[in-house]
Amino acid sequence: MSEVRDDDQVISGRTATLRVVAALVLGAPAVTLRIAGVELSPVIAVLVFGVGVLASVALLMWAAEAVRADISGSLALALLSLVAILPEYAVDIFFAFRAGSDPSYAAYATANMTGANRLLIGVAWPVLVFVAIWALRRSRRAGGEAAISWPKDGVLLAGHRRIELLFLGAATLYALVIPLTRRLAWYDAVILGGLFIAYLWRIRGSEESEEELVGVAATVAAQPRTRRRILVGLLFLAAAVVILSAAEPFGQALVQAGGQLGVDRFLLVQWLAPLASESPEVLVAITFALRSRADDGMGALLAAKLNQWTLLIATLPIAYALGGGQAAGLPLDSRQVEEFVLTTAQTVLGIAVLLNLRLSGAKALLLLVLFAAQFVLPDQQARYIISVVYVLTAIGFVIAHRRDLRPLAVAALPGRRD
Repeated sequence: MSEVRDDDQVISGRTATLRVVAALVLGAPAVTLRIAGVELSPVIAVLVFGVGVLASVALLMWAAEAVRADISGSLALALLSLVAILPEYAVDIFFAFRAGSDPSYAAYATANMTGANRLLIGVAWPVLVFVAIWALRRSRRAGGEAAISWPKDGVLLAGHRRIELLFLGAATLYALVIPLTRRLAWYDAVILGGLFIAYLWRIRGSEESEEELVGVAATVAAQPRTRRRILVGLLFLAAAVVILSAAEPFGQALVQAGGQLGVDRFLLVQWLAPLASESPEVLVAITFALRSRADDGMGALLAAKLNQWTLLIATLPIAYALGGGQAAGLPLDSRQVEEFVLTTAQTVLGIAVLLNLRLSGAKALLLLVLFAAQFVLPDQQARYIISVVYVLTAIGFVIAHRRDLRPLAVAALPGRRD
């Protein structure tokens, strides 16, 4: 189980209460306006309900971290990562559900999903590495130690991270089939959802990834067991109310605001919504890096990527069917197929660079540059060219790290601890 310190890591009850109240106040307009049925202009609605999503993020993070006082190991980290992306699930499920009755929303469901996945590898991973390097160099300077050459610095992952890489690789291999069928079908939900369940089963009982709690989470976790569980339950409940109130109008407002502002609606949904909903796991990861626990931060981002690349995709055809869509599944047009191919290619490279369990500054810069290239070269042909570059670069890393393939292959063996 995670540790709770009795010193300055645990803030006063009054400070913790003020922070929770502030989050509730920020989320309250979204709940109130939704209940009252008040119509806002699209741009104002994006701001109001977007703030509501962020407020729910804070409440979820405090609750998910505090519950780790009762749950130990990598399973707790996976739970934290899953909870952290619930706002992303809520927004994406709304788009998929709405697509069941309005086919124009099908593109937004996949846009939101592919954008969220690419932001994790293309931006969140590099940012974590850069923060970890900065924190390490600052620590060395404070201790009078010499700094290592920047490109060689980075994040060194623990051996048990191969479990996430293995299941992420399995999901990516299967994802290669989806563009060929040009739809997200019920069997995709079964297979990808099954992979996520198998991952949770594999990491059950693991005792890695222990770290001290801080702030509101530490204060809640320090309470007597009964009071702690009640507080955690109330935080989860409050977050759920805000998410359920804000997710649908936020998604709807994004689409409408795109037309009003003259911005490509697909791009607005693909990047703006994930920027809000991806913020929790990125903030958690950066916090870990600043506390010299970059491996835990990278573990959280890996778990979040695996969640989104398996369970999130699995929910889309289910939501589509519940919304009245065809049993054949959520259709993908040519633009969505391109985005899916590009996202899959990026994931292949993400796995390849981590085969040796080291994400250096140079590798992080490579991921960031390739991510940025899609905005400089945004047309259809360029997306496929960038996808090829991702794959060819990945092949180079696989060849360079070929000795690390066998340890990866045996990572799924039950009872194995690296």
